[in-house]
Amino acid sequence: MPLEVIDARTTNRSASSAELDGYRELSHEELTKRCRAAKETLGKQLLILGHHYQQDEVIAFADLRGDSFRLARLASENKDCSYIIFCGVHFMAETADILTPPHVQVILPDLAAGCSMADMADLDSVERAWEELGDAVDTQDIMPVTYINSAADLKAFCGKHGGIVCTSSNARAVLDWSFQQRGKVLFFPDQHLGRNTAKAMGIPLEEMVLWDPLKPMGGNTVDSIRRAKVLLWKGHCSVHQMFKTQHVEYFRKYHPQAKILVHPECSMEVVDMADLVGSTEFILRTVRDAPDGSEWAIGTELHLVHRLKQEYPTKTVHFLSTMVCMCATMYRIDLPHLCWAMEQLVQGKVVNRIQVPEETAQFARLALERMLSVR
Repeated sequence: MPLEVIDARTTNRSASSAELDGYRELSHEELTKRCRAAKETLGKQLLILGHHYQQDEVIAFADLRGDSFRLARLASENKDCSYIIFCGVHFMAETADILTPPHVQVILPDLAAGCSMADMADLDSVERAWEELGDAVDTQDIMPVTYINSAADLKAFCGKHGGIVCTSSNARAVLDWSFQQRGKVLFFPDQHLGRNTAKAMGIPLEEMVLWDPLKPMGGNTVDSIRRAKVLLWKGHCSVHQMFKTQHVEYFRKYHPQAKILVHPECSMEVVDMADLVGSTEFILRTVRDAPDGSEWAIGTELHLVHRLKQEYPTKTVHFLSTMVCMCATMYRIDLPHLCWAMEQLVQGKVVNRIQVPEETAQFARLALERMLSVR
């Protein structure tokens, strides 16, 4: 019988090795059966959000799936559930906590599911960069823009300074918005998304500089900072940087009918050679809407590409790289962790709750709401 209310207590402990070993010893069939039972018991109290990069066995339990932008919007629109299990990574669960009502508790099945790109920019480094930039220009003329792949305190930094969050889906609209108000943009933590978006807007490379947080003034001169329109943080996605121009050249030679479709977190050289560039949702729509018999070589995360192969068998879908390019931190969310988190919730225990401090959440919410309002 579905529970009307769970009298849940919260703990931020992770599953012990012994606990997870018990779950890992279960067969795939048994784990699937127990996940289904727990989900049925929890009913409408639980909403499971799944990022497209998740493994098939996990995404199968998602009530809603999407890229970072879509999931942020879905979280903000949620009104009914009491618990969200976020099958993604830490910054995504933080975003869900910030955007949902106070009564909703957000759970990340494995607290070790982080993001290497997000880790490339931390609050201390960004605040230090802001101070150094102030020695060269008036920071009132700089719009701080953080990619959604960043920690909550960096979103809060942007909120405090009039800035905004972006995703790969709306990066161009966000930069348009930013330049309507200020003359420069500090874009972090992914240099490639910032460079590719600015270049597509017609901003020349000569008006972009790379900011290396390990060097004084980011490795730049005062004059180069003053001339720059876009300041790009030295960060990247470990998955998308694996795609190289030689991979594109291979498909041009051996699969000349294939369209090259890549994510804007890829390097500028790869993006320049591609036929189409866009967010995860754009990639999904493009393949879905393509005619039967069309052929695609796709430069994005491995699990997503394999899922596209399965879902659209009348189209030929290739993985652009000859190497395995999967998001290792997304991969940490597996059936044993998901089953453990759900069964703990059935027992009235909220484990691995992601809760952003209110002061941080307040300013981060400003930056996220600006993102959601930009079209």
